[in-house]
Amino acid sequence: MTVRTLFIGLDGATFTVLNDLVKPGEGGPVMPFLARIFANGARAKLRSTPNPLTPPAWVSMMTGRNPGHHGVYDFIRAEERADDVFFTLSDSRDCRVETIWSIASRQGKKVAVLNFPFTAPPPKDLNGVMVPGFVPWRHLRRNSYPEGLYDRLKTIPDFNAQELAWDFEQEKQSGNELSDKDREEWVSYHLPREKQWFKVAEFLMREESPDLMAVLFDGVDKLQHQAWPYVDPAMQEGELSEFHHRMRALSLGYFKQLDGFIEELVTAAGPDAQVFLSSDHGFTASTEIVRINAYLEQKGYVHFRELPPGDAGQRRDNSYFAYLDWTKTVAYCRTPSCNGITIRVAQNPGDTGIAPSEYEAVRNRLIRDLEDLKDETTGERIITEIHKREDVFPGAAMSEAPDLQLVLRDFGFVSVKNIHPVVEKRNYPIGTHHPDGVFLACGPGIEAGKLLGKRNIVDVASTLLYSLGLQVPSDLEGVVPPTMFTGEHKAAHLIEIGAPTLTGTGDVQTDAMSDEEKQKIMEQLQMLGYME
Repeated sequence: MTVRTLFIGLDGATFTVLNDLVKPGEGGPVMPFLARIFANGARAKLRSTPNPLTPPAWVSMMTGRNPGHHGVYDFIRAEERADDVFFTLSDSRDCRVETIWSIASRQGKKVAVLNFPFTAPPPKDLNGVMVPGFVPWRHLRRNSYPEGLYDRLKTIPDFNAQELAWDFEQEKQSGNELSDKDREEWVSYHLPREKQWFKVAEFLMREESPDLMAVLFDGVDKLQHQAWPYVDPAMQEGELSEFHHRMRALSLGYFKQLDGFIEELVTAAGPDAQVFLSSDHGFTASTEIVRINAYLEQKGYVHFRELPPGDAGQRRDNSYFAYLDWTKTVAYCRTPSCNGITIRVAQNPGDTGIAPSEYEAVRNRLIRDLEDLKDETTGERIITEIHKREDVFPGAAMSEAPDLQLVLRDFGFVSVKNIHPVVEKRNYPIGTHHPDGVFLACGPGIEAGKLLGKRNIVDVASTLLYSLGLQVPSDLEGVVPPTMFTGEHKAAHLIEIGAPTLTGTGDVQTDAMSDEEKQKIMEQLQMLGYME
């Protein structure tokens, strides 16, 4: 085994939950191996991207650059044409900068990359293997690299591609609010799926002996969206129902299984490997719905078209964003997951939108109006932070970012539906993304029991490259945490800054999903609350 660096991604992991799961408790901790990592390694809160969402966050982790450079802001990308807006799913070709997988490959390091989003289509010059995440199982063969890898995976005992990738038929159950039965089935569904990714990782670590082994377990995020009341320690007090206890036991079973997978992968990597774990964001509870486009309509920025009667009108109303009148709309929110406001600026004389000369005045007025959205009872602002894009997304791709980035008081995703009231309490709390995720490390050269100050998600790329013995490109925004490694290790392995990354995204395979399969992914995002 020659693994030098093992990286385990835990989508949505948060210390709010993990700190509770490593406590001794009755019968011992739920995650005893993670408890050992806490005791024998270093850890820090990890600040996510300004919008703590899977696409910008994981791509920032993989590139060491903020979304203003890599250009991935959401699950979809949008293009305005005249009086309409067109949406398509983002993929690896939308990333404008080089990933650590490519940086390591061209410097002779062998990589194995499993289940990371926005890695399909894969690069053709990868030195190693890649099985992308966020694709339907029917597309795993054509998007796995190199050619023939998928057939090798089929030799793994009990390999099941339908369990491995997103099963869209199964996940149609997931919604903003599920029945008790569906929520129970939702948690149960992710147990065998994580096991499939573990088995693939174990197989490729043994067969390929990569220098960098990277695998992402994304069930943490999906489980917490629907089972947050059962895993949040703050919600385990008072009189709890039998169903609550059953759901908590099921959820803790998921984390216990995950702990076993982490232990086996760390053991397989060997005692000389440095091990890193991180999430793309944390988690917390969302308790209210904020219908941002409905509010913007009240302020005169959004105009809705009158819906036609019958099924046609219902389909429009259930579309991925509210049915807007583009000839009159000045500023709007495109998707719940973007949590941003796009201002429509006319590119040519006669186009709809405001004149470029009006942009600053309109944006400043919009900020004031958004600040005025307040709790009628307490007077508290509903939108606690409003960021101009140049302040949080500097870079060559800044023009594709929302003009304003919003943070709600409960960190929830906005709704873009034309429904009133603008602010409404949820029937029960659901899990939503928090900007603080987790970053952990253990192994030779790592400080033992070290609690670091807060780090930034772009630091992960620099840290992994340093662990591999590579120079950190000069244009990466992240840094190697200076107190994560021992003084002896840093003296023997100096942190070196090297040449900048290559421009462009490199040569990738071009096989595309069908429109039907893209539609299924859109439906999945809708069901997880990222689209409407």
